[in-house]
Amino acid sequence: MSRIGKQPIAVPEGVSISVEPDLVRVNGPKGELTERVSRDMTVEETDGTVTVARPTNRGEHRALHGLTRSLIANMVTGVTDGYEKRLEIQGVGYRAALKGKNIDLSVGYSHQVTIEAPDGIEFEVPQPTQVIVRGISKQVVGETAARIRKVRPPEPYKGKGIRYEGEYVMRKVGKRA
Repeated sequence: MSRIGKQPIAVPEGVSISVEPDLVRVNGPKGELTERVSRDMTVEETDGTVTVARPTNRGEHRALHGLTRSLIANMVTGVTDGYEKRLEIQGVGYRAALKGKNIDLSVGYSHQVTIEAPDGIEFEVPQPTQVIVRGISKQVVGETAARIRKVRPPEPYKGKGIRYEGEYVMRKVGKRA
């Protein structure tokens, strides 16, 4: 059976990839990541490149092919450079503080909300109104940032809340007299 739709991924120096039947493991300077891949996809490593190939051109194989290639490319980027998400806190009296590895948010509730850092994630608070989430897994960094944002999402009337850096919040007009 001939494999079609090959897409190579360049692997930088210092990164090693091991391919098992349904598991890809990537080791790099920042850590190690593993990901399960579909048995239909063929993943091969040769001479500093990883190639993902699909068996047919059917829709589900094309979708799995793109997903597998993106997951492996994200793992390679994660173990070399890492990922980060930046959050902004807006509102009078709203702020964040670092307590050990966890983060305490004061965002208008009667109590402080504590977010615990999952494994492989570190928080940084350069200013009381900024939070930076860093890690090697793109998925875990995004989920953790979304969990922090969910504590107090930005509201459309005054714009108060926690938002991603650069996120635009559509403002609504309030009541009129």
